[in-house]
Amino acid sequence: MTEEDVSIKNYGVVIPRVLLPAPDVDLTKWAVVACDQFTAEPDYWQQVEEIVGDAPSAYRLILPEAFLAEGKRRAPVIHHTMGDYMARGVLREAVHGFVLVERTMAAGQRLGLVLAVDLEQYDFSPGARSLIRPTEGTIIDRLPPRVRIRQGATIESPHVMLLVDDPDCQLIEPLYGTRDSLRPLYDFELMMGGGRLRGWAVEEPEHMVGINNALEALDAHSDGLLFAMGDGNHSLATARQCWLDLREGLTPEQRQEHPARFALAEVVNLHDKSLNFEPIHRVLFHVSPQEVGDAWAAHIHAPPTTGNQCWQVPGTPGKLAVAVVQDFLDGFVAGHPDAEIDYIHGEEAVRTLCRVPNTVGFLLPAMDKATLFPAVRAGGVLPRKTFSMGEAWEKRYYVECRAIG
Repeated sequence: MTEEDVSIKNYGVVIPRVLLPAPDVDLTKWAVVACDQFTAEPDYWQQVEEIVGDAPSAYRLILPEAFLAEGKRRAPVIHHTMGDYMARGVLREAVHGFVLVERTMAAGQRLGLVLAVDLEQYDFSPGARSLIRPTEGTIIDRLPPRVRIRQGATIESPHVMLLVDDPDCQLIEPLYGTRDSLRPLYDFELMMGGGRLRGWAVEEPEHMVGINNALEALDAHSDGLLFAMGDGNHSLATARQCWLDLREGLTPEQRQEHPARFALAEVVNLHDKSLNFEPIHRVLFHVSPQEVGDAWAAHIHAPPTTGNQCWQVPGTPGKLAVAVVQDFLDGFVAGHPDAEIDYIHGEEAVRTLCRVPNTVGFLLPAMDKATLFPAVRAGGVLPRKTFSMGEAWEKRYYVECRAIG
């Protein structure tokens, strides 16, 4: 079974050729957390840069969103580094197959399966009924800086995590049960408190058959939604936009197998016991806390908020708390041009930011993850930044790569 196998493609999945760093590369310095984390904490990324030093690192292949405004300047450097790493053998083809991943964190062991998805089976348009769907609205204005990076890229490394609703544990867990028979790929400590990461190559025909059978069984009960976005929706949306732009100049035959048609992602079982849905809090900058408090009280028909700059968002019968607060914030920001909003992982990070004058934080409750797939099937996307799979330091780290150009 190869990357061109049609039976796998029917489920939006293809078998990739995975690149990994050469054996002499320090993987602790190579792997860095998803670029869309710690966006309001550039000090985090400064520490990462100090740890990496001059060593080869995925840090040189990404643009942390804390520095998104520098995208135009950094993009050519990133593209040059990609070519340099390939030319010098820093990255080498290590697997023609999937990668089974075990991530050990404080929350427990999270299992995943790194594979490639067909971007023709993913659609972020409102109301789309594609096999792979976003769980939140895609903000088109956030794509251009990301598109600039991917358009000139020769390789990709994903922080995308897709969820599969697999209560009977048919897809990933059986592979983990056979891990002692799989070829080990890596086993190392992640930087900055990220835990430990182990990976195994999944490339034997019997394992491919098992994966194919599991996908067939899951698809039969999916009601058209096999994979839902967990993390990295705008990253996958960027990959799709780049593919849509590229395919216009290709012949029908070229479109079938062009590497840019596919994107690496890690699939995680929604029912993995270590997978916790954490809230994504909101912080307003450059505002009057008193004015925000009065407006918020009027919005939720509650007494005015006083005393501090960090408020818990109450539950509302029949409506997601995140929908209530996002509706308020969208209206408030629209009427206050100087106000800026950021989406923050971790309550302590919010409280730290709110020690600064003219800053207000909204602390949200967690979402019940069992409601995710039914909600997406029934009503499409949820309010943007409704949930986060774990805390910021538990996000996917960049390790695997794939050639796309």
